[in-house]
Amino acid sequence: MSKASTSSPKCSFCGRDKSEALILIAGIQGHICEICIDQAHEIVIEELKQNDGKKSSLDKSSFQLPEHITPKQIKGYLDGYVIGQDEAKKYLSVAVYNHYKRLRQVSMDDVDIEKSNILFVGETGTGKTLLAKTIAKFLEVPFTIVDATVFTEAGYVGEDVESMLSRLLQACDFDVEAAEKGIVYIDEIDKIARKNDNPSITRDVSGEGVQQAMLKMLEGTEVNVPPQGGRKHPEQKMIKLNTSNILFICGGAFDGLDKIIARRLNTQVIGFRKEGEEQVDQENIYRYINHQDIKAFGLIPELIGRLPVLTHLDPLDKEILVRILKEPKNSLIKQYQKLFELEGIKLIIKPDAYEYIAERALEFKLGARGLRSICEAILTDAMFELPSEKDVLELVIDKDYAMEKLSTSKLSHLKVA
Repeated sequence: MSKASTSSPKCSFCGRDKSEALILIAGIQGHICEICIDQAHEIVIEELKQNDGKKSSLDKSSFQLPEHITPKQIKGYLDGYVIGQDEAKKYLSVAVYNHYKRLRQVSMDDVDIEKSNILFVGETGTGKTLLAKTIAKFLEVPFTIVDATVFTEAGYVGEDVESMLSRLLQACDFDVEAAEKGIVYIDEIDKIARKNDNPSITRDVSGEGVQQAMLKMLEGTEVNVPPQGGRKHPEQKMIKLNTSNILFICGGAFDGLDKIIARRLNTQVIGFRKEGEEQVDQENIYRYINHQDIKAFGLIPELIGRLPVLTHLDPLDKEILVRILKEPKNSLIKQYQKLFELEGIKLIIKPDAYEYIAERALEFKLGARGLRSICEAILTDAMFELPSEKDVLELVIDKDYAMEKLSTSKLSHLKVA
């Protein structure tokens, strides 16, 4: 037997013997040890950084606001899709604009700009989620909408709060650097309020426990994120994400908050009013909201402190509902007109029909979402029958037609609260 065949294998790169190496991996033409693997890995990473330096700098700039965009222009874009809610749109525009400025900030002194997370408060159907979806179209940063109702305290059935960031990662194809500059909209934030304003010795697994888990995330910290969401497991590979530059926007209906505000303002039907005392707007009592009311509702002070920007959405009146039907670029009526147009039919809605639909939506107290239910009830028969009748070129909807169709639908049996 030859000497070469009896000798122990060596690393083909550094020449170390098998007895000197911790691991020696065999290949087709030779072997490689763990030290050479580490060195090769470092060389590859360094080469990628140098070769892709220009590309990575372009990637960073693609997630920043163009220089010529201003808060007024952001609001102007929102105006094209969301009717009314000027105050909420102003707050959102400024917050998004400042978020981009933070991403561009080059720290030259001791002043570090902190992010201003936002809390939207408004009745159901007033446009909280629509604002979030609309700003998502405008933005060039990763954006995701999550629902707070799925989160529970660690160890219970449900999802960990970190799973909201896994959705953000999925929105940008798991690009960690991009996700760390993203925006997260947390819907139904009021559903994780603790059941009363007093601390309890019993566990509130979907309320205060979830709020506690959100604190460091909203403020900014290193978070281990499960890539596919859901529960974290010890054997699962995690992705580390820094939330310091992620803007959080929260929204909720806060059902019953109006009573808390009214109690604080001491509104009453009968009695004496002090001279010069401001008349309270009973129709839009959310305009008087402050952080103390949110605390009384059930959000803990630590969480409220991490949502410094608090704004409200106005309740919708008849005029606004009519405008919502007609004016937005993606308005409900334009969608139905497009559906009929694909069948070669021109859909015409008379002004009195608009008024009637808005009035019924106000009665049902479902906000803008109620408009679609009513329109579906009115137009379902036409959408069922007209595709079979090729000679119909025009459909005119007036108040009488709308009343007739609505009276035969299930909505006519809906009891008004």
